[in-house]
Amino acid sequence: MRIAFLTAPEGVEQVELTEPWRAAEDAGHQPVLVSTQAGEIQGFDHLDKADTFPVDEVTGETSADSFGALVLPGGVANPDFLRTDEQAVAFVKDFFTQGRPVAAICHAPWTLVEADVVRGRVLTSWPSLRTDIRNAGGTWVDEQVKVCDHGPNTLVTSRKPDDLKAFCETFLAEFAKAG
Repeated sequence: MRIAFLTAPEGVEQVELTEPWRAAEDAGHQPVLVSTQAGEIQGFDHLDKADTFPVDEVTGETSADSFGALVLPGGVANPDFLRTDEQAVAFVKDFFTQGRPVAAICHAPWTLVEADVVRGRVLTSWPSLRTDIRNAGGTWVDEQVKVCDHGPNTLVTSRKPDDLKAFCETFLAEFAKAG
């Protein structure tokens, strides 16, 4: 399965990109780095610059049609940049419209809030997003990983880097069901 990993040009929490990416590859999937600009993205280790990664495809030039699923890594700045980009928000929303599975970790649900796809859904995130998720019509829970199938697609969410093992195992299992 081709899996889109959507990030902004900078601000992604590197481990929330690299560990799910490696897990997808190890499971035989094809991860594809999608961003709002061509070139490279800058990973971060919390607030410190880490590695750069080449962008494979650009929002506005690709669509959910060419992917089986979507992974949204976190980082504080990453989803904040994405939610202000109309093409990125439309790209995310299209996965929900088409019923394709989505996995989001840490601060990534901010982009889901902007895409107006959390209404009626149950999800988790970094605790500071709790009010935003509730205000957008979602139900926030404090769990290591949450699978919600009360909507047009399966949504897998997780809270933080410490939850990555459970996040990866769960989204891979859910993506396999959909694929």
